[in-house]
Amino acid sequence: MKQWTAFIAFLFLSISLSAQQRYGKELYEKEVFVSTQGDSLPYRLLRPEVVKPGKKYPLVLFLHGAGERGNDNERQLTHGGQMFLNPVNREKHPAFILIPQCPQGKYWGYVERPRSFTPSNMPVGQEMNPIFRAVKELLDSYLTMPEIDKKRIYIVGLSMGAMGTFDMVSRYPEIFTAAIPICGTVNPNRLSAAKDIKFRIFHGDADDVVTVEGSRGAYKALKTAGADVEYIEFPGCGHNSWDSAFAYPGFMEWLFKQKK
Repeated sequence: MKQWTAFIAFLFLSISLSAQQRYGKELYEKEVFVSTQGDSLPYRLLRPEVVKPGKKYPLVLFLHGAGERGNDNERQLTHGGQMFLNPVNREKHPAFILIPQCPQGKYWGYVERPRSFTPSNMPVGQEMNPIFRAVKELLDSYLTMPEIDKKRIYIVGLSMGAMGTFDMVSRYPEIFTAAIPICGTVNPNRLSAAKDIKFRIFHGDADDVVTVEGSRGAYKALKTAGADVEYIEFPGCGHNSWDSAFAYPGFMEWLFKQKK
């Protein structure tokens, strides 16, 4: 009888937590942005709980990984979405959070999947692909809002999204205040343009999908360029180093204290 009661209690708790997560995700407004070229970009928007008249708020552009691509406007919240919904984080760090969703078969930052994620083989000077151009236009549309603090524009990305993060800050360094690329890679020759952006780079040294050399090379290049950059490497951690990164002490505090 006690076992049955414990099972019922566990089941109730699981259902309750699942319902809370579903409800939490509903706090993200579902939107679709149409670019000037006619490309449709699903995205989610989380606003500050209270937007006070005359007050300005930071904006975070969050770029998901390849596994969350699609057109359901849902999967891009899988990793990181709940972090911004944490009541403590929402109270301490009120912000506008933009989380677009990349279509299946497309890529943030690159026209097609690079043949190799080796840093020296990553593209340089490649034209911005249409879907990533739509992300930039989406961002621009929010930067015109008087509620947005243009001195506190942040970008966070994991895996494919980290590659997009490196790409975006290399193309538009004047926009961003701080960047957090997690388990990504980039040709280090591109990063001198982003030397005025503050970086926190995360990677697991056992990553067999996007090898750790990408983040190590990015750190060295940014350091050489004179950037304010910190690199955190997790020993024995595989590709899902975003879990360790999001749990890293002061993750949110570091991001939101950065200001131009």
